This record gives sequence, structure tokens and C-alpha cells, in this order.
Amino acid sequence: MKILAVDDEPIALEGLVSAISKVDPYADVHGFGNVSDALMYAFVSHPQVAFLDVNFRAESGLDLAKKLKEINPQINIIFTTGHKQYMEEAFRMHVSGYIVKPVTPEKITGELANLRTPVYDCSEKKVRVQTFGDFEVFVNDKPLQFSYLKTKEIFAYLVDCRGSMCTNGTLISLLWGDDDPSAHRSYLSNLLADLSKTLKDVGCENVLIKRRGQIGIDTTKIDCDYYRWLKGDPRARAAFAGKYMYQYSWAEVTLASML
Repeated sequence: MKILAVDDEPIALEGLVSAISKVDPYADVHGFGNVSDALMYAFVSHPQVAFLDVNFRAESGLDLAKKLKEINPQINIIFTTGHKQYMEEAFRMHVSGYIVKPVTPEKITGELANLRTPVYDCSEKKVRVQTFGDFEVFVNDKPLQFSYLKTKEIFAYLVDCRGSMCTNGTLISLLWGDDDPSAHRSYLSNLLADLSKTLKDVGCENVLIKRRGQIGIDTTKIDCDYYRWLKGDPRARAAFAGKYMYQYSWAEVTLASML
């Protein structure tokens, strides 16, 4: 996530940038002490969130917010100020939030968890995985269609394993329980081939890691709400409502650990 921070008081700007970085250490935070540099950065880099002081010596933070919205109508504007009298005008602009100074990590956490326009930090990853609620997979924000429900379940289980390699025997037990493993090896082979083809067709086969008799996923190549939750991402923490891969009974073990 790209975050813009603007305050013409050097000490206040330093504290603002530091607080944001503490809340989201994975964010790309850029601080500026003047409007012109901030606008230039916004025009080139298109940040998704902007923390703006309301009062500048040369120009109003409200005017800066309007210009940022002209560059990117979806940008989340969060005002920071020592005064409350600007709140009414700020919210008429449909800003995302308003922090009365002093700015603290706790206040920033609350604002980032409730952004007006949701932000997904995909880091240029094409595959986005939703585990909260029902399990779903998106490629370039379009639902990925699996030929078989069990193919989708295998991918869900690999996501749950967080990069650990799974043997064919483990997958057979997962899908068919205590049945004779030899009776399902051919079917499993077809399902794994279908999984590879499904991802290959959308240019994402490199998500899979294959070894003889084993398969896993490269967790660095997907954006997953569960993985972001594990890292303490405030947006993912806010999004979790007590349900995880709801359609799979085996996912209850992970859900229990999360709760």
C-alpha cells in the first residue's frame, strides 16, 4: 500500500510517518513538507491513502485534498489536525477519516481498518485469495473458475498449509477419508492436472510448487487475507468476522487457532 503523508511542521511530519510505519511496516510511506512535492508524488505514484494536515502556511489541506481527488477519485483522505472546526467541511468532501492531534499508532490503526475505499496490497500479484467466509480465488479481480469442486478444495488446503508441501497420501485422506488410497490415486492425479491447467490458463501456474509425490504453493505469489491477518495487517484484522473457509470442515482447526 502506498501512503502519502503531508505536514509542513518537520517534527510533526516525522512523527506521522513513524506512526504509520509502526502500524503497517509493509506500507510504502512517503512524507512531504510542502504541497507541490506531495502533488508531484501523487501524480506519478498514485497513493491509495493520504494523511494530510489541515493547516499549511501557504495552502489549505482541504485544497490539497481536492487536488488529490482530481488525480485519483478513489484516494482515501485522512485529515490530521489540532482543531475540530474543520470536521464538517472535511466530511462534506467524503473523506475517509479525521484524526485530532496528537497522532498515535492507535488512531492510525483505527483509520486504516475503516478506509472509505478498500485497499488490497497485491504487490503486483495476479492471484488474490479470500479465506474469510467462503473460500474464493480471484485472478485480476475476476473469480477463478475450477472444473471440479475437489480441485478447488485442494487449492484451498494448500493455501491453509501456508507453503508446506503436501503428499499425495495427505490429499487422498483429506478428500476421501479412510477409503482405500489406491482406489483414488488416478482420480487425484486428474485433479492435480486440472489444478495445474486451471492456473496455467490464466498465466499463474508458477503459484504451484511440485515435487515427486508432493505439491505446495509459493505464498509470495498470492495475496491472501489470512496471510495478511497473520502479519497483523489492521485491514485484515478488521475484515475477519469469525468465519474461515466456511465450506470446508477441515478448516475448523485453523479457525479455532485464530479465535
